[in-house]
Amino acid sequence: MSLRTLLLTIFALATGPVLADEQLELGKKVFLEQALPSCTVCHTLNDAGSAGEIGPNLDQLKPSAEQVSNAVKSGVGIMPAFGDSLSEQQISAVAKYIESVTRK
Repeated sequence: MSLRTLLLTIFALATGPVLADEQLELGKKVFLEQALPSCTVCHTLNDAGSAGEIGPNLDQLKPSAEQVSNAVKSGVGIMPAFGDSLSEQQISAVAKYIESVTRK
């Protein structure tokens, strides 16, 4: 293993949890504030303090990040699609956030 590869591996290991935490923080912000209408209007999610009753209770559903990402991008039932109003980074972050907090 080259010194460069070793240093990059050490950096990735050292910053991984920080980057993951930042992504979860962004995901929570998308859930609470950035998606319009806010996810809290329709969904219950204890970690976000939301008690919406229109859409599924996410704490009970425990969706995977892939399921959330697909639903956010394309919409499901009466849920609107957010693929045009949220960036890929925002969609990925909210998907990982929901998966993370519902599968504790």
